[in-house]
Amino acid sequence: MLVVLGHESDRALAELAGLRCAPVVNAEFARGMNSSVRAGISAVPEDASGAVLMLADMPFVTAAMLRALVDRYRAAETPLVVSTYGEVLAPPILYGRPLFGELRTLDGDGCGKRVVKAHRSEAIEMQWPPSALTDLDFPEDLERVRTGIEGG
Repeated sequence: MLVVLGHESDRALAELAGLRCAPVVNAEFARGMNSSVRAGISAVPEDASGAVLMLADMPFVTAAMLRALVDRYRAAETPLVVSTYGEVLAPPILYGRPLFGELRTLDGDGCGKRVVKAHRSEAIEMQWPPSALTDLDFPEDLERVRTGIEGG
């Protein structure tokens, strides 16, 4: 598993110590999330047929969800498997290797979204419960989750 780090990467590296993952430090993190997508996709081993892009602030995405994405990708010949939560499309998203070039070369905001939009007709959609979309952007989000208040 690759973990792309940017802001406060030294602190994040310390937290990852002992875990089975390969950190990828994105020196261009200040240019936005797309630079992290490019850094991560560029670090995917050559023998990998695809990559799952997910965000660290979505704690309710489970290993079972990731396995289901990979299983659907392997069972169908499609370059893209997307996740939806009700009407919302969000990570995790599995990009097949044929899409890596687009992900590495697009610049500006929303490169991953632009690749999804361009290939949506080819995509397989996985439906997940809206509660799995919960993300933790602010300290109060963590507190809300800890106290059992659902949201996202």
